[in-house]
Amino acid sequence: MNLKKQPQLSDNVCFAIYSANNAIIRAYKPLLEEYDLTFPQYLVMQALWCEDGVNLTRLSEQTGLDLGTLTPIVKRLETKSLLTREKDSQDERKKVIKLSTSGTSIKLEALKLKQVLLEKVSLNEEALKLLRAHCLTIVGELNL
Repeated sequence: MNLKKQPQLSDNVCFAIYSANNAIIRAYKPLLEEYDLTFPQYLVMQALWCEDGVNLTRLSEQTGLDLGTLTPIVKRLETKSLLTREKDSQDERKKVIKLSTSGTSIKLEALKLKQVLLEKVSLNEEALKLLRAHCLTIVGELNL
């Protein structure tokens, strides 16, 4: 009698990562509505909270978003008065993206959202650090 387990879609690492990504974005959605931000906009804001006054290329490197995706996000955030685009003093052809006063003022509250979500999962801090490290390793090795 052969009792081999039938392969399942959930056996695939790619499916598990994809599903986790979708669950995280869905969980953030209602929390970000208070700030009128989408998840990609929130990523851009987080990148600027870490390093303000960068050009679009640097922002693309930080967020992993390609320039074609990033440009409309930056424009929408500028329309929401959360950031500004100014001419680079060293190269007038380039723009420097800087947080506005409003963009800076929401930082502390918006960054607390991460903790709200972490309290909903059973993984401890060490397991989360390991998961993050593994995910970044995969990204780094596949983006060569």
